[in-house]
Amino acid sequence: MTDTQTERLSLDDARQLLRGAFGAAGVAAPAAASVADALVAAEAEGQVGHGFSRLSDYVEQVRSGKVAGQAAPVAEMSGDTCVVVDACHGFAYPALDAAISRGCAAAARHGTAMMLVHRSHHCGALSVQVEKIARAGLIGLMVANAPAAIAPWGSNVPVFGTNPIAFAVPRPDGAPLVIDLSLSRVARGKVMHARKSGQPIPEGWALDRDGRPTTDAEAALAGTMLPIGEAKGTALALMVEILAATLTGANPSAEASSFFSADGPPPGTGQFLLALRPRDPDGFAGRIEALLQHIAGIEGARLPGTRRAGALARAAAQGIDVPRAYTDIARRLAGPDG
Repeated sequence: MTDTQTERLSLDDARQLLRGAFGAAGVAAPAAASVADALVAAEAEGQVGHGFSRLSDYVEQVRSGKVAGQAAPVAEMSGDTCVVVDACHGFAYPALDAAISRGCAAAARHGTAMMLVHRSHHCGALSVQVEKIARAGLIGLMVANAPAAIAPWGSNVPVFGTNPIAFAVPRPDGAPLVIDLSLSRVARGKVMHARKSGQPIPEGWALDRDGRPTTDAEAALAGTMLPIGEAKGTALALMVEILAATLTGANPSAEASSFFSADGPPPGTGQFLLALRPRDPDGFAGRIEALLQHIAGIEGARLPGTRRAGALARAAAQGIDVPRAYTDIARRLAGPDG
């Protein structure tokens, strides 16, 4: 996009704009802040499909009742090392905040904690969440299920969501190592972003509803996403489905309603997180740094998360360039006092 089609915002201004927009749309202030912070964090790291582009869909779902804008998550401990969070069909982000706060405290005391979130919603960029765990000095793992978009290998009937996986490890100096990947070849949010901006998608991302390759974003959203690693990708999607939906008690992907449409019941998806405290933090830090430095020193090698770290540094220093179509929507929603 050209400069005339985008607007540069500082991260603080972007957060304030979205908080005002969600608040004016009927979202409770704590949830509005949590959602805004997560969308801006995703935008800052370059995951635009999980940033401002979600605003209209989220607001429409609040207005239709598909998302409970006034919901407050309910978090309970099941034993010493398991946090169970009912998102109450509200936004995923405040539920994840509650899960991570309690889960990190439990892992710091006991060495490990798992966090189970159910009756949840779209959780955006998982990298944003696992980084919080790593910044608490813990190893973080997160998986989430999503509305069905990937077919079991050999089929064209969607059963699994894009079911992302994220992992983060603290480093003694600098930002944590963060790995975030969708089990589709690209995140479905990128296809949604292409549809909204009227752009085609590259070949190899998706199939239409008849199982034929397509470059049309609308046809792709009505069809299936291609998995990474072919049959191995669908096996990983099944593993995620078991952890994020079956274990948490959330809706399976095949029963979850769309994250993009205001029609239908709440999606009721789930998220599973794990926090691990290194047994020997100093020794672990030295070993992880030796491993990462070895990889970084190999000619042509690039550590996962390098591009993300660069994007975050630029965003912190220079702000983010947001399509004016999205900032205009946000300002209209927020009104004169937003």
